[in-house]
Amino acid sequence: MAALRQTHSVENKHKLSNTLRNWLPILHSSLSDLGEAMTPFVEANPVIEVKSGYEENFEKKIPKKIISGSVSNSRTEKIEALTVQKKSLYDVLDEQLEAPLFPTPISQSIASFVVANLDENGYYEGDSEAFCENNNIDMSEFEKIRLRFAHVEPVGIAAKNISESFMFQLDSSDISDEAYGLCTKVIENIEDIHSYSDEEHFSEVMRVLGTFKNPPAIEYQEESAQIVPDLMIFFNENESIEVKLNDAYYPTINIDTSYGVEHEFITQKLKEAKSLVDALDMRKATLYKVGLMIVEYQYEFFTGGQIMPLTLKTLADEFGHNPSTISRAIANKYIACDRGVFAMKEFFTTAIDEDVSNAAIKEFLIGLVKQESHLKPLSDMKLLDLIQDKFKVKMVRRTIAKYRKQLNIAGSSERKKLYHLH
Repeated sequence: MAALRQTHSVENKHKLSNTLRNWLPILHSSLSDLGEAMTPFVEANPVIEVKSGYEENFEKKIPKKIISGSVSNSRTEKIEALTVQKKSLYDVLDEQLEAPLFPTPISQSIASFVVANLDENGYYEGDSEAFCENNNIDMSEFEKIRLRFAHVEPVGIAAKNISESFMFQLDSSDISDEAYGLCTKVIENIEDIHSYSDEEHFSEVMRVLGTFKNPPAIEYQEESAQIVPDLMIFFNENESIEVKLNDAYYPTINIDTSYGVEHEFITQKLKEAKSLVDALDMRKATLYKVGLMIVEYQYEFFTGGQIMPLTLKTLADEFGHNPSTISRAIANKYIACDRGVFAMKEFFTTAIDEDVSNAAIKEFLIGLVKQESHLKPLSDMKLLDLIQDKFKVKMVRRTIAKYRKQLNIAGSSERKKLYHLH
């Protein structure tokens, strides 16, 4: 009897380990990549048939409370705001990191480093000197390779600033030879663009500049918002908040149990198939619980307030998992609510002090920049003063600069140039 109990315990442990082994890659993948994450398990199993969750009408899957909320201006835009992500900027660039522009291993290594160090706007912000030192490459060689991005699509990408991006785009434009010289002067001195208004060909220069992408990655910024959320959080008819899994987008797993013969191979594959179903259910249960806990800790946000301090460790302690597991679990996961679509990681933010999160600071900073004078944009020191006065906290200027960079907000002088251009 003891031996039987021991065998039963080993079988249960084996089943659980199989499920966990399947669960981690399934949990870590985004909803749009879930089918791909399951592929290795499915291809090796003849008893499994998987139906994609992307074949039905997407609009039917979104709660009306979210559709009627303030995701964006029109019904069509609200649907588009929740659709599947298109090919990313990095996918497009990776396809071009080869001959003739980058024919050697060194040039490809430099190009890959440049792509890996683009900010959200498409500007290059890498530490070139450190890269060159670590790889024994001359800085002039590095720059020669980086400047080849002037011939890469989207044109203007990998420039260091707006002026260089416009110079990249100028060489691909339809500007006339007569206007080219003036255009280079204007680009180099964008802040005083209107001082050239009496010059011949100025109108052609303005027409050409108006066709340039600013920032260079703008088309991919728009597409990056087109994602499939894992969770819907909204107020139902009883005005109580509801958390709903977007499980209509999950693949459907059908297990064929109609095999007429008993065979060890088939028996094993049936076990593996059930383990995969269990792993998918574990993903749903885990993310649903994450959603419930986000609502519990961030209830104020869903009623129109600010995101409050919340750490991954808090959630990890509740789950009994390591914070790194929770970090991977929420990566590339999104929540749709009547305030828009948000990455799960946005709800986890450290505290500046007991009652103020850095997310609240960032939200206020964005509002300040939106309302600032275009003739005299706010400096980092002025932003610091306003933030400290608003939240009654002590901060340093470099923290404001760091937040700006994370939010892809240019410095005051660069913003002034952009305002002049527009």
